[in-house]
Amino acid sequence: METDSKERRDQVVEKRFSKESRCYKTFRVFPTDVNNYDTLFGGKLMAHIDDIASIAASKHSRSFVVTASTDSVDFLSPIPMTASVCLESYVTWTGRSSMEVFVKVITEDLLSGERHIAATSFLTFVALDDNKKPIPVPQVVPESEEEIQLHQSGDGRADMRRHRREQSKKFADFLTTSYSWE
Repeated sequence: METDSKERRDQVVEKRFSKESRCYKTFRVFPTDVNNYDTLFGGKLMAHIDDIASIAASKHSRSFVVTASTDSVDFLSPIPMTASVCLESYVTWTGRSSMEVFVKVITEDLLSGERHIAATSFLTFVALDDNKKPIPVPQVVPESEEEIQLHQSGDGRADMRRHRREQSKKFADFLTTSYSWE
């Protein structure tokens, strides 16, 4: 029998380890995935990043989630067609109803076996109930050195997100909604 949202809320866990939200996704780069430089198209990678980050957020909150922001995507090196791509994601920091998810993109040259970090990303998700209203999420407990470092720097990134959101709202108030051809 499927557990409904009310039952899930009644069973809210106060804390969860980062590793409980950890998930992986591996894919191969094909000719239809590349740009005019024969490297993985950035938009394709961004779609994979948002997908796996949403899974990590849902695993942590055990609820429906929506992407609140893509805080950063740093492309560190191009990804050629000879590579496989492995995305690793997990929750690094939590607010009341929001979760910061880190995504690490590791490439492996399938011919040489050489691996390196090709991109990193931070995204923020909000947990929602059946009425699409924000609900509290468990605090995250980091364990590994990487998780602890990312968790400790999470407050600073949350402050930057708040500031950027305020600036975006002010900017949006300035923008027009009419099309240039009208």
